[in-house]
Amino acid sequence: MSKQRVATWIENHFPDQVEMLKILVQTPSDNPPGDCTPHALVTAQQLRALGLEVESFTVPDEVVQAAGMRSATNLVVRHRFGPGPTVALNAHGDVVPPGGGWSKDPYGAEIEDGWLYGRGAAVSKSDITTYAYALLALIHSEAQLNGTIELHITYDEETGGATGPGWLLDNGISKPDYVVCAALSYFVVTAHNGCLHLEITVQGKSAHAAFPASGCDAIEAGNRLMSALYHYRDSLAEKQSQVPGIDSPTLVIGLVSGGINTNVVSDNMVIRLDRRIIPEENPEAVEQELMALIASVEQQLTGITCQVKRILLARPFTSSAASIALARIFSQQAEEILGEPIPLVGLPLYTDARLYSAAGIPTIMYGAGPRSFLEANGHRADERVHLDDLQHATKIVANSLLTLLQEKNA
Repeated sequence: MSKQRVATWIENHFPDQVEMLKILVQTPSDNPPGDCTPHALVTAQQLRALGLEVESFTVPDEVVQAAGMRSATNLVVRHRFGPGPTVALNAHGDVVPPGGGWSKDPYGAEIEDGWLYGRGAAVSKSDITTYAYALLALIHSEAQLNGTIELHITYDEETGGATGPGWLLDNGISKPDYVVCAALSYFVVTAHNGCLHLEITVQGKSAHAAFPASGCDAIEAGNRLMSALYHYRDSLAEKQSQVPGIDSPTLVIGLVSGGINTNVVSDNMVIRLDRRIIPEENPEAVEQELMALIASVEQQLTGITCQVKRILLARPFTSSAASIALARIFSQQAEEILGEPIPLVGLPLYTDARLYSAAGIPTIMYGAGPRSFLEANGHRADERVHLDDLQHATKIVANSLLTLLQEKNA
């Protein structure tokens, strides 16, 4: 069938797609606090109104609470065109809280100069509509495809993915052959960094400030440890990823707390660090490297102990021959519509894509948005998506699925 038929359907129904996005942005789904079921109910209502069959899966309270959330409901849409592979399109409906500094209402979905503003406009409520309307265009254009298309709309990307894609996969709710996760429009993502979060509790001995020698200063010890960690951080520049878009590993000390009072030698200090893991690194080896560094500093400190707790280990998202082949389909279709080369790249952040990839599923990231997360103001004030990019991405996703699943009556 002609791609023009799909494009015409998308263009004719684009005002409806924009209206759906406005409703999704106007419905808060901040995570934290992570009370996201109300947004899932609104999204399900919108999808059903479009004629799609929606399955709702409420995640058990104990799983949700373990992830630091209040409620989560995952949505799955399945449309079988015919025998063949299953392609899942995953977008998340949870968002980071707005924060300050906005010039627009973060829940207003205001449109100005072709940009729609609001928290989640780009990351990734836009792609809920991108994927839904790409599927609808194929259905209503009577595409004769070999396979099934699923929508996975999840609600915990901002807290790690365990109650979203991780839960869907662990419980056998979906077993796709390919996955496309939310991203932007001017590149196709084939890999991204992993992440390790550690909490280090430095334990000393309190004492009166007039008699400091009778104590063991945890803050001073923590300062020694942080100096060693920063020296280690500087050495990471020697490691370079071969994935375009990813540079070197990084380490950030993001949180420090401790002390009892101004006139007391501190007996406790807590340090939290973020270590980004490039695709070429082994996450367990990285963790062991840091544990060895912390232990070596501890041995030099009299009366001090260091307890280390792993808060998070997100494995890197890595590519395969099958995922690169999938990415090239999307790149070619994007180039055809956008009129410029669309590169295959990696990202220094981490996303839910890693969970599908870790399950052995060829996975890429592609969706609606401008040339960079900075231009989209992702996770910042005045987050936005340009409506041209939204429409283009919807066509590109539909055309890519058309190419991948191939028409029976071509």
